[in-house]
Amino acid sequence: MNTPASPKAVVLLSGGLDSATALAIASDRGYDCYVLSFDYGQRSLTELNAAKEIAKQLKAVEHQVIRLHLEDFGGSALTDHSIDVPEEETDEIPVTYVPARNTVFMSLALGWAEVLEADAIFIGVNAVDYSGYPDCRPEYIAAFETMANLATKRGVSGDPIRIETPLIDLTKEQIIQAGTALNVDYGLTISCYQADDQGRACGVCDSCRLRTKGFVDAGIKDPTRYQ
Repeated sequence: MNTPASPKAVVLLSGGLDSATALAIASDRGYDCYVLSFDYGQRSLTELNAAKEIAKQLKAVEHQVIRLHLEDFGGSALTDHSIDVPEEETDEIPVTYVPARNTVFMSLALGWAEVLEADAIFIGVNAVDYSGYPDCRPEYIAAFETMANLATKRGVSGDPIRIETPLIDLTKEQIIQAGTALNVDYGLTISCYQADDQGRACGVCDSCRLRTKGFVDAGIKDPTRYQ
């Protein structure tokens, strides 16, 4: 008697805390995970080294790193070194927002998912403890899923691909608690927008502040290495 194959998922992995947790959740739900990361000209390339280690730790079936040249456009503190990473909070969409980044990433994930005959794409976006990015909101995800199933052979054939966002309604505290329960090694992850060449976090950017507060609120020791 043949054992039915596990469902497949493409998981977007930056090397940060949220995407690592999303990968752990996808694996825990029984998916064979095909991990996709991007070298898009971001300030901190050490996060890609982190992504490789996380993919190994969480036993991804395959991990691809795709090179994109979003720094050719600039427009973000993460891809344009002439724009400083802010160290204060703002009520506006911050300059660390990378124009259309998640749309570009998920479009490539969609192509791979169709080739793999994967049932889902997992992305660790969050609409609670986040920086105000427009491409992390539930309405954006719903719109992309609709578009994805209008734009693909699989979708128009009645076998839609789902966009899974298991962290969308969680606080950073809850994300850390969920990942800890699934044995995510957060010491491997890098969330900092401007980590140094050794992967040490600055401790002052928006991403660092949210991460630090999350560990405090969760009552879990912060394994982050700081500069």
